[in-house]
Amino acid sequence: MADNLTYKILKEHCVEGRPEAGETVGLRIDQTLTQDATGTVAYLQLETMGIERVQTDLSVSYVDHNTLQSGFENADDHRYLMSVAARYGIVFSRPGSGICHQVHLERFGRPGGTLLGSDSHTPTAGGIGMIAVGVGGQDVACAMAGLPFYITAPRVVKVELTGELSPWVTAKDVILELLRCLSVKGGVGKVFEYAGPGVSTLSVPQRATITNMGAELGATTSIFPSDDRTLDWLTRQGRAADYNPAVADSGAEYDDIIELDLSKLQPLIALPHSPDNVVLVSDVAGTKVDQVCIGSCTNSSLHDLCTVGRLLEGKKVPPDVSLGVSPGSGRVLQVITERSVLGAMIGAGARLLESVCGPCIGMGFAPPSGGVSLRTFNRNFEGRTGTADARCYLCSPETAVASALAGAVTDPRELGEPPHVEEPESYPASENMIIYPPEELTGVEITRGPNIKPIPQRTSPGDIVEGSVLLKVGDNITTDHIMPAGSKILPLRSNIPAISEYVFSSVDSDFATRAKKRGGGFIVGGENYGQGSSREHAALAPMYLGVIAVIARSFSRIHRSNLINFGILPLVFGSKEDYDRLERDDMLKAKDLLSGLDVGEITLQNVTGGYEFVVGCELSDREKEIAKAGGRLNMVKGAGA
Repeated sequence: MADNLTYKILKEHCVEGRPEAGETVGLRIDQTLTQDATGTVAYLQLETMGIERVQTDLSVSYVDHNTLQSGFENADDHRYLMSVAARYGIVFSRPGSGICHQVHLERFGRPGGTLLGSDSHTPTAGGIGMIAVGVGGQDVACAMAGLPFYITAPRVVKVELTGELSPWVTAKDVILELLRCLSVKGGVGKVFEYAGPGVSTLSVPQRATITNMGAELGATTSIFPSDDRTLDWLTRQGRAADYNPAVADSGAEYDDIIELDLSKLQPLIALPHSPDNVVLVSDVAGTKVDQVCIGSCTNSSLHDLCTVGRLLEGKKVPPDVSLGVSPGSGRVLQVITERSVLGAMIGAGARLLESVCGPCIGMGFAPPSGGVSLRTFNRNFEGRTGTADARCYLCSPETAVASALAGAVTDPRELGEPPHVEEPESYPASENMIIYPPEELTGVEITRGPNIKPIPQRTSPGDIVEGSVLLKVGDNITTDHIMPAGSKILPLRSNIPAISEYVFSSVDSDFATRAKKRGGGFIVGGENYGQGSSREHAALAPMYLGVIAVIARSFSRIHRSNLINFGILPLVFGSKEDYDRLERDDMLKAKDLLSGLDVGEITLQNVTGGYEFVVGCELSDREKEIAKAGGRLNMVKGAGA
């Protein structure tokens, strides 16, 4: 049977179950990555599993989120992460080494392999032909302990690329076009596999931009074949030995096919406040711009920044526009410095930011009140910039530069001939910012600061549970809504009691107080509940506050898994009418909960409203065990890692 690339890799790594769409499979994971906003909790969980050394081929701990050290908390977390890496055989990427996805693409990713990362944009590595999946930190911890990663085998969508991008049209416009057509829910349960003659026209950094933002489609992951262009790029990185040709079989079958002619695309832009709110740049040309940010894991490659530098050369950004640039890695920063690209940026009035996530997660460089911020990032959720009433647009680096120079949204095609950027024959090989673990791991002491607290755990549920509806929200609630980021809250990631005070704080400032006063309860949500970041704190902190279950019309993949892992039931409404009838403060009661888990349906009594309704709880056999144990960590510890 002819297999597509996705299933060729899945079958090679399948250790449990049948790799057929809709079936639960257990996969062997070759590599993992964490970043410091999710890593501390992941490693606290790993410590409870009783292993001596990570069981993967490679695990890397990156520091790229919480680098704003306005207090001791982040610095203490980084010291903890470095000591844990040395203790368990993990590679440690120091602050300043770069953004995890860019650095992993450059230094560690291997075509044909599997990568699990505690960050939703882990699929970036699909740009070199990996099955790379973003998950919560607990799933990564289990993979490091040598346990399989369980997933519902996805449907595979072939994106048939033809033609070639026109001047000033970019890879960012490719993924924005897919978001415009499919929406942020269009990829749920799917892998997007890119194929066709247009693939060979795209460089690895371009491919990585597309796979990075596949996360915004809700996709499990996205993947390109590993071909001659992959080999050329890896060779320039000094990693030709890591190359592996990875392509679909001739005549491979797919669940769906999308045809996309690259030559017909035009510059696109996502309007506030969703990545799928996409229009032509020309449709909103002239909109005044206050701030422009270039970088993030989506568009901070050498090619992106060299293009930006060439466009800024000899020009000046207007004084009422603030322009910030974040190189994706130390390697990129070194090359743009050597090529005088950095000097051109600074000469034009740009601010150089750290080689970290920074503004993308609201960690500094927030726009002014009511300001318009154009960003080459991947998300523009309301409030994510750090300024509650800012309007955030997503666009390509080319559109960002054209708009920064004009002081208003501008079609980059107005700039004339695009600059030509040469890829270097070889990238700098410095390893100064990467710390490899010692051969002998015994005797390494783990360092903990006072902000690092033990992971709370839930006990097994009883057959009867009851509580009130603590909050009712609408569609497309993001993990930013549930557990905000930013410079005030992110430093509390290793302190669940402290960070739980901010659950839903941007939606309802009294939520945490109400939840604690009532001893927990239920959350009611609409479609696509929990989209966005993989942050498991959006499940862990509500669990700490006593949330029993989330009842929603549908869930995003990663957040649903995180809820189950921490003992919160993801319940699905049988009808929109049932969702409409429920009100905040309604008292709900479930009888025969455990038997309901077995059959996949639970009857809830609305004590306040005087009626009953049935919700779905379709769990795999393994997920049922986790739910009955009160969370995966309870089950793993009980069985032994």
